Amino acid sequence: MAKQSNKALSIFALGGVGEIGKNMYVVQYDQDIVVIDAGLKFPEEDMLGIDMVIPDISYLTENKEKVRAILLTHGHEDHIGGLVYVLRHLKVPVYGTKLTIGLVTEKLREAGILADVSLKIIDNDSQIELGTLQASFFKTNHSIPDSVGVCIDTPEGKVVHTGDFKFDQTPVNDEAADLAKMSEIGQQGVLALLSDSTNADKPGYTGSERLVGKAIDEVFFRANGRIIVATFASNVHRVQQVVDAAVHYGRKVTVIGRSMQNVVRIAINLGYLHVPDGTFVETDTIQSLPADQVVILTTGSQGEPMSALTRMARTSHRKVDILPGDTVMIAATPIPGNERQVGRIVDQLYRIGADVIYGSQIHVSGHGCQEELKLMLNLMKPKFFIPIHGEFRMLHSHAGLAEQVGVEKENIFLLDNGDTVEISNGQARLAGRVSTGQILIDGLGVGDVGNIVLRDRKLLSQDGILVVVVTLSRQTGVILSGPDIISRGFVYVRESEELLDEASKLVTQILNKCMDEKVNDWSSLKTNVREGLGRFLYEKTKRKPMILPIIMEA
Repeated sequence: MAKQSNKALSIFALGGVGEIGKNMYVVQYDQDIVVIDAGLKFPEEDMLGIDMVIPDISYLTENKEKVRAILLTHGHEDHIGGLVYVLRHLKVPVYGTKLTIGLVTEKLREAGILADVSLKIIDNDSQIELGTLQASFFKTNHSIPDSVGVCIDTPEGKVVHTGDFKFDQTPVNDEAADLAKMSEIGQQGVLALLSDSTNADKPGYTGSERLVGKAIDEVFFRANGRIIVATFASNVHRVQQVVDAAVHYGRKVTVIGRSMQNVVRIAINLGYLHVPDGTFVETDTIQSLPADQVVILTTGSQGEPMSALTRMARTSHRKVDILPGDTVMIAATPIPGNERQVGRIVDQLYRIGADVIYGSQIHVSGHGCQEELKLMLNLMKPKFFIPIHGEFRMLHSHAGLAEQVGVEKENIFLLDNGDTVEISNGQARLAGRVSTGQILIDGLGVGDVGNIVLRDRKLLSQDGILVVVVTLSRQTGVILSGPDIISRGFVYVRESEELLDEASKLVTQILNKCMDEKVNDWSSLKTNVREGLGRFLYEKTKRKPMILPIIMEA
């Protein structure tokens, strides 16, 4: 039984609640903080030019002396992709399973910070002391090997984080989820359960990964030409099944795409991917092989514009193009928001004359559906329940499942990122918010692109820009040259000379009026030009270009 205490246990998410991606969860008791996962999210359509999104960790940096460790549940980007940025600010040990740490090691080495970070490998039997908190782990099934859930013992009771999971009774690697340990944790008593909600609105069970293996085998049996397989680089189980089919049908495999090459190399070195000698060949070699002896394993299952599959389909890849008669398998379903990108690449592949196989016929989810989520709830028997990892409709569905299996409605907390559940002496309540948000990464810039910059980019993409250049006399304020108007993305100059002449005359009138009224500071002049010209252009064109006045003195 948890002892009576005046101290409180706090649980909250800095990312991953009400959204897909950038998972980061915090468990805090008094002076001890444990962070679970540090992921990224891929940008939404309106995040023009943004490469990725990570959680705002200002709460952790403000309390960095209390952070004891970062615990990783598995090696997917939405759980480890933000580590490089987080570890520049938090010098704490990182714990994960062997494959997860192998993938993290590569990331940190590329970022040049590997020597500064303490990486520690754990397994199903590990126990870690983290101040007043103790962490242990239990094996789960997911679409990447070496996935675990986390159990944190606190003075208030056990807090369990499931990680991403499903219950696969016939896993490809024969490593079943540790139901016995989950049941044991549940029998000991779980104070709070944080559970994956990705498929909470889907009835039944998620199919076994072995079903995909059978579908892959059927495709290999039928295909007469080259086979191109696009999947998530980290889906090692699926890569293994592609390799097995290639070996069975006497095909050679070449790997294209940097992330795929990295994961395959790491998985082979650590013993998670088994490839007979001579199966892999260099990309240049496949040109000399008969088409029915070639498999190309690549990235691009989400239709990313710069991915290898997209470049091959658009004949812009340096070494390989998709050809009529090729069979292309897109062995993944689109992440929410990527449906249009995937649709475009599928259309392009059909135009080329390829045989395209995609969607549910060649993919199963790595996340459990409703019956599996109920099973986890019944194994853990939590007093308090916090659905995580999913958009709000998924969290809501998961909350309903928890009620069905007996969790009291008042003990279920539907949160947004930053909302804090505080538990003290067995009682839980919402206790305000911590600072949270998202940091946008554009190239090497971290956080230097915000909402204002995105707004400007959106405006530029919609209506273009007008640059107004004018030179004024320093002594008299009269116009010495200009106004010259430069249009980019607004109107075609040669066909809009009359409009731009009128705009130039209007700018002259605005500046002369300002001078007559003794308004001569540059900020006011630019504001008057921007507002007056903006109204005029909207009346004439119903467009709102960005207007950039440049005023010089001579």
